Amino acid sequence: MEIKRLEKCEKVPMELLLLADPSKSIVEDYLAKGECFVAESNEQIIGVYVLLPTRPKTVEIVNVAVAEEHQGKGIGKLLIGDAIRVARTKGYKTIEIGTGNSSIGQLALYQKCGFRIVSVDHNYFIKHYSEEIYENGIQCIDMIRLSKEL
Repeated sequence: MEIKRLEKCEKVPMELLLLADPSKSIVEDYLAKGECFVAESNEQIIGVYVLLPTRPKTVEIVNVAVAEEHQGKGIGKLLIGDAIRVARTKGYKTIEIGTGNSSIGQLALYQKCGFRIVSVDHNYFIKHYSEEIYENGIQCIDMIRLSKEL
């Protein structure tokens, strides 16, 4: 498996990005401002993440997704590790990530990768998404924000 930065002229794996964020307009918005990285195996894209500068010396992983047939194999952890490496290389001091209150597996993964919960953006998914989102039988309402010093 190889992780590489997508060039602006390359096709973005929108179907994968929509696994992590169901709003195509929100995904398109942060793709225009951020950098997209993909994990490839046998010339097939199996994972993706997007880095978006948010403040001086701070970058956020605004999307991370792994193709359903490749989930549970440690690829998400490798993508997060690569995002941390890229952020350090670019001179960022802090990397952030957010996820829904219902994203139990993602919350565990991010904490295992050294992220700490720093805040809760109450009603984020109610305010920014027209459709209700459910995961693990729980309605996704609040954005849990996590951060890691680099």
